[in-house]
Amino acid sequence: MDIYGLSTCSECRKAQKALEADGRAVRFRDIRSEPLSEVELAELITEFGDRLVDRTSNDYRGLSDWLKASEAEAQIAAQPKVMARPVIRDGETLYLGWGDAVQAAVLGR
Repeated sequence: MDIYGLSTCSECRKAQKALEADGRAVRFRDIRSEPLSEVELAELITEFGDRLVDRTSNDYRGLSDWLKASEAEAQIAAQPKVMARPVIRDGETLYLGWGDAVQAAVLGR
């Protein structure tokens, strides 16, 4: 199972801790130090669309007007911290966030 996020993200840490406690082998990827490739980003955009961009973050508010008007791929490529997180890959299935629905789906609860 893969988690894409930021090492400083509390929701990413909660997800990783819960998955490991559930006996899952988890690989964490900090998207700042190891950015997503164009192919990986395109796959996530196809799955989640504009929901992949966290428009409530300070980092998003700090983007230029030009970037704010750009596609989600351009926003995340320019500033990876605007990506909503965590993104969890369980085989071919992708999940966004660590809300109750995602926890129930991933942990089977």
